[in-house]
Amino acid sequence: MTRDPALGGRWALLLIALVLAWPLLVLAEFKPWTLFDERSLRATGRFLGEFFPPRMDAEFLALLARETWRTVAIATAGLTLALLIAVPTALLATSRLSASTLEGRPGPSRWLRRAVRALLVALRSIPELVWALVFVRVVGLGPTSGVLAIAIAYGGMLGKVYAEILESADPAPTQALLCGGSGRLQALGFGTLPSCLPELLSYTVYRWECAVRSSVALGFVGAGGLGQLLDSASKMFAGAEVSAILLVFIALVMASDAFSRWLRGRLA
Repeated sequence: MTRDPALGGRWALLLIALVLAWPLLVLAEFKPWTLFDERSLRATGRFLGEFFPPRMDAEFLALLARETWRTVAIATAGLTLALLIAVPTALLATSRLSASTLEGRPGPSRWLRRAVRALLVALRSIPELVWALVFVRVVGLGPTSGVLAIAIAYGGMLGKVYAEILESADPAPTQALLCGGSGRLQALGFGTLPSCLPELLSYTVYRWECAVRSSVALGFVGAGGLGQLLDSASKMFAGAEVSAILLVFIALVMASDAFSRWLRGRLA
């Protein structure tokens, strides 16, 4: 039997990874064995035992449907506002549509692009959960804080990725249009977008999926929707309500995933 010549290297890499990971696990106070403590197992069993059957009365289902629709509305409205931030900043951040870059001279627009990229870094550096906490203090409890949090955080994410997609496109059509005297919008519409549009739309749909999941998490800080309902049910130890909410949330994510697959198939 022949011996794998790379086996020693793999074991060495594994050993190095363990040596590096150990102090990080200690610093993070990672203690998985506490899950199997007698008190933890007893509390977990009692809480999970209350999950079945899920609550299915008409009054609660009506409340669940309303909050589910509100969750989708928060995600969609937040992403729509994020696009209002992302599209102009992406166009400003990309050098592909700059005449000075095409001519090989830096120009003052270089500093504008750097400032816009720094703004996008600042927007996406702060998680949407933190933005939601800020806006809850400013506008109060409710969906408005969730919409604004998603808009700002996702505006930075979308703007950065949009700019990278535009930069990675084939430069020849855009340069030909600019050299022929076309404006920046014409060069964008007829030179850059035809090759980038499927990727841009695919990433936008993916971010909408993420926004749906984020809107649930934002509910735990008072931003409304399914998350706020789940938070209330958890604090009341209402296991039947928690299980019903989780089932709806799983179905919601599955539906959004199916929609994104269908849309990507149409764009392919």
